[in-house]
Amino acid sequence: MIVQQIEQGLRDIMEGEENKADRVEITFYTDPLCCWSWAFEPQWRKLQYEFQDKLVLRYVMTGLLPSWKNYSDSVYSVSRPQQMGPVWMEACETSGMPINSKIWVEDPPASSYPACIAVKCIQLQSQDASVKYLRLLREAVMLQGKNIAKQDVLIQIAKKIATDFPGVINLAQFANDLTSDSGVEAFRPDWQEAQSRNITRSPTLIMRSRSKPAIMLTGYRPYPVLLEALKQVSPAIVPTLNPLEVESYKRFWGDLQQREVEEIL
Repeated sequence: MIVQQIEQGLRDIMEGEENKADRVEITFYTDPLCCWSWAFEPQWRKLQYEFQDKLVLRYVMTGLLPSWKNYSDSVYSVSRPQQMGPVWMEACETSGMPINSKIWVEDPPASSYPACIAVKCIQLQSQDASVKYLRLLREAVMLQGKNIAKQDVLIQIAKKIATDFPGVINLAQFANDLTSDSGVEAFRPDWQEAQSRNITRSPTLIMRSRSKPAIMLTGYRPYPVLLEALKQVSPAIVPTLNPLEVESYKRFWGDLQQREVEEIL
């Protein structure tokens, strides 16, 4: 009996190792204020849904906009808030995702650091909640025109997280971390990692597996490119869910833009 238990235990270990070997680790370098990361949500969500347990995800906040005093984007010739509006309009036109570019005239965010720090403050309490919080930050600025550089806005959005994750997120702790060194120190390793890897644009994805060299994808990419990269690092990978059903997809994500639904059709 003991021998059988040992053999079964070894088989379980081997199966676990095989399952890990099939998985692809994806590091997603992003920023709550990045319009191209928001534009990329339909493809990114589809990939997560289609391959679910085959992916191991990690989010790194890059700090896209330290301040307007020392910010310059040579690709789009942006150095002032008003110049960011046309970039957001281009992201909207290219992707089909709704984007409210008026914020750059009406109430331009002074920096993306506060939002990055806020994501890390939520992550100190719950990884899953931090991913949801990141999505809510994107919706707040891209759809509702809210200035996510302001502490009151960040706390307001955190209240919804506290409601959605009762007993998981402590709002008072979040507010304390946000306004103390705790939040800055939580964000610092992300910023340093992005700097050391020379991540200058988002979204940037690094995909890796045990058997193949890592692949980096930078910028907005259509789904076939994303899928091809995934299969390059893991040729044997197969979808967890296929075909995709709209109603199941809506139930899984809860909040979806029409463009996100269209991506799976």
